[in-house]
Amino acid sequence: MYNHCIIMSSAYSIGKRIALHYINLNEIEMKNKIDFVMNKCGKDISLSTHYIMTEKDTWKSVVDFDKFFLNVKLIDNINTFVDLILKDRELIGLDVAKYITSRCSCTHLKLEKLTYFCYAEYLCLKKEKLFNDTIYAYRLGPVIDSVYKKYRKKAFLKEEDNKVIYDDKENFSAIKSRIIASKNGLDKISIIEKTLKKYGHLKASDLVNLTHRNNSPWYISGRGKDNNKEIEDISIINNHCYETI
Repeated sequence: MYNHCIIMSSAYSIGKRIALHYINLNEIEMKNKIDFVMNKCGKDISLSTHYIMTEKDTWKSVVDFDKFFLNVKLIDNINTFVDLILKDRELIGLDVAKYITSRCSCTHLKLEKLTYFCYAEYLCLKKEKLFNDTIYAYRLGPVIDSVYKKYRKKAFLKEEDNKVIYDDKENFSAIKSRIIASKNGLDKISIIEKTLKKYGHLKASDLVNLTHRNNSPWYISGRGKDNNKEIEDISIINNHCYETI
């Protein structure tokens, strides 16, 4: 009989559960593998361990024994396993935008502003980035690079707020899991939810008016006169207070 020692996680970037598969590891060897992954990826990552006895040393024998392991992607080395998890530990603006559309209906303009407000609220509270992305000062306020690139062909940024463009409530669980898997994911979800409760009921035009206040980060970053002008984190930390409600 063979003792299969399995370490599992999820890789949202490829949409698969992933696994490391070892044969006949002792308790110390298994612990060392787990510690290596957690030291590289963070103590708050989601890992599960499984021990199964079969008559063969193959992964197929594991799947035949328990269909729970069906469609799990087997990773051939621990460094690749770590790299896949680390890829999920960092968010971009589009990840947060997708979560927003799973919680409330949005036009493109409203989606840009809510994504920005989530970033600004998290940054000011935690002094850390909510996601890695570039924020630009456009004419109608802050615009998140990845969000704009994704949706600009479907809808231009317009002040009219009478047409719902994005509504993705069916994918709420998957999108929420994606954010929770990121670094400090529970804190991120909590602050995003508080931000949506604070600003989500407002119209796009109301959100634009907030970002256009004197001394706001958008205001001191060029007021949309140059679409390539970035809104830097230090501006948000120092001046977000001028655009809040």
